[in-house]
Amino acid sequence: MRRLAKLKRQREPTIALINIVFLMLVFFMVAGTLSQPIDRTMTLVQTKELEGRAPPDALLIHSDGRLTLRGEVQADAASYFATLTDAQRETVRLVPDRALSAETLVAIARDLRLAGAKSVMVVTERGLK
Repeated sequence: MRRLAKLKRQREPTIALINIVFLMLVFFMVAGTLSQPIDRTMTLVQTKELEGRAPPDALLIHSDGRLTLRGEVQADAASYFATLTDAQRETVRLVPDRALSAETLVAIARDLRLAGAKSVMVVTERGLK
């Protein structure tokens, strides 16, 4: 009798472990099927052939905080904003240097918003490629 009780105690942790593994398997099966797959007839856009160049109306911000537009130095964000057309003022694009401090980038974006920009977009390396 004592031997049967000892065998039952050894089997219980294994059954509990199997139950946990089974529940995890069911969870991942359900979680993996929540998103709809892309239609197999769909062909996605490839961007590996694009040139890595900033948009022509983008304001370049150098690591020292200097602002340039098409090679010309801009006094500040407000003077750059004044040169834009009404259509360009809807979305203002900034291309910051990687070494530019975050405080400087936020300050320039804030100045553009205060000048009247509806949205300010930061163009990154991945966006250029």
